[in-house]
Amino acid sequence: MMREELVFGPIRSRRLGSSLGINLLPRKGKLCNFDCIYCECGWNKDGRTEEKLPDAAQLEAALEAKLIACRQEGIGIDSITFSGDGEPTINPCFPEIIDIAIALRDKYFPEAKVSVLSNATMVGKEKVFEALRKVDNPILKLDAPTDNLTALINQPQGGYHVEDVVRNLERFEGDFVLQTMFLKSESFDSSSPEVLQGWMNLVRRLRPREIMVYTLDREAPAEGLEKFTAEEMELMVRPLLEEGFRIQIRG
Repeated sequence: MMREELVFGPIRSRRLGSSLGINLLPRKGKLCNFDCIYCECGWNKDGRTEEKLPDAAQLEAALEAKLIACRQEGIGIDSITFSGDGEPTINPCFPEIIDIAIALRDKYFPEAKVSVLSNATMVGKEKVFEALRKVDNPILKLDAPTDNLTALINQPQGGYHVEDVVRNLERFEGDFVLQTMFLKSESFDSSSPEVLQGWMNLVRRLRPREIMVYTLDREAPAEGLEKFTAEEMELMVRPLLEEGFRIQIRG
């Protein structure tokens, strides 16, 4: 489902509570450097648009208006969440926009968190990394432990190497949330021993403060995908739970 507005919601998020969404991408369409087979926004080719990306001034006006309205109407906000129709960090104004969002949060809803859902591909850019260090919840994706499996699940546009992303994530020194989608198809299975062990080894290397594991929740653009139950995923991550990792499981 496309979220057409620059600022939308708040909506009830299964992970973040009452979440006010921010879409830094085209108002109609999709723009992402991944083309994930499970993306609820559909394929990149079906969401192409000629619209320009919103800039910092547009975001500031829209976000402040929404925050004022929510406060006047007594609507609670647990998280101001950058998500939208694609990858938010590819907006060139992203670092400046994060500063604006934090300032407005502090002014109107100081108890709310600022969260960013990202595929972590832009963390190697210093200004993006510094911006993500400022937010309460940098929620960064790593769906697979190998380049080949990432190519099947996430279909990166351009060069992508798991090792490069992991090295960039190590710079957070564990102060981030790792997000991973578990699913299976005829081509792969996230629960297979070699995939699961490889992923757990990366988790042990990164030691994130929290891990979010989830599975299919909405219709996916690719056919033949299967979801896991919460009980199955708990079994999959049990070794990490026993080692003391904090894991949120969403079936």
